[in-house]
Amino acid sequence: MSKSAATHRVRQSAFRTRSTVVAAGLGALMVFGAGHAAFAAGTTDVSTALSAPAQLVSEQAAAAKKAAGWTNPVENYVVSATYGKGGSMWARKHSGQDFAVPTGTPVKAVHKGVVVKAGPNGAGDGPAYGNAIVIKHANNTYSQYAHLSKVQVRVGQTVSTDQRIGLSGNTGNSSGPHLHFEIRTTPNYGSAINPVTFLAKAGVKI
Repeated sequence: MSKSAATHRVRQSAFRTRSTVVAAGLGALMVFGAGHAAFAAGTTDVSTALSAPAQLVSEQAAAAKKAAGWTNPVENYVVSATYGKGGSMWARKHSGQDFAVPTGTPVKAVHKGVVVKAGPNGAGDGPAYGNAIVIKHANNTYSQYAHLSKVQVRVGQTVSTDQRIGLSGNTGNSSGPHLHFEIRTTPNYGSAINPVTFLAKAGVKI
C-alpha cells in the first residue's frame, strides 16, 4: 500500500469515529427532549443540555414531596402562647400553638384534607375561637385554625397542602392579632394534642 493510500484510510477512519460520536450524542439528546431543543437552538454544551431534564425531574419530585407532606400554617411569624400553657386567658390550659402575625396574614392548610368546619363562633366550637376552620386529614387527624379575620373555604371543600384557607385576625377571645393552631384527634374541642410535637414528627420545625 502506498503512503498516500494509508494516509487516506487513516483520515477516513478518524472521520467515521467522529461521526459515530456525534451521532451517539445527538441520539442521547433526542431521548432527552430538552437536550435536543438546546442543540436546535445552537447549544453545543452537551452536559448543559442533558442537565435540563434532570433538573425538571428534581423540581417535580420536590413538588410531589411538598404535596404529600406537611407545612407550617403561616410564614414570618413569632411563636407566642404554647400548648399546655396555663393562665386566665383560658378556661383550661392552652389547647394549641399561637403564631403572632399581623391581621390579614395568609393562613395555609398544613396538609391536604377536607374542610369539616368553617365559620364564626369557632365553627361550632364556641365564641372564644372567633372565626375558625377545621380540616380532616388521613388517619383521623384534624387541624384547626382560629381567630381568623376571614374564612376562605367552605365545608366539604378539598384542600391541598400549603393552600390558602383564610386570613389571620383577632376575632374571639384574643389579646392581639395571631393564629391559634391545633392538631386534634377529632373535629371537636377537647381532643387537641401538642401540635409542635406532631409537626416535628412530620418533618416540620416550628
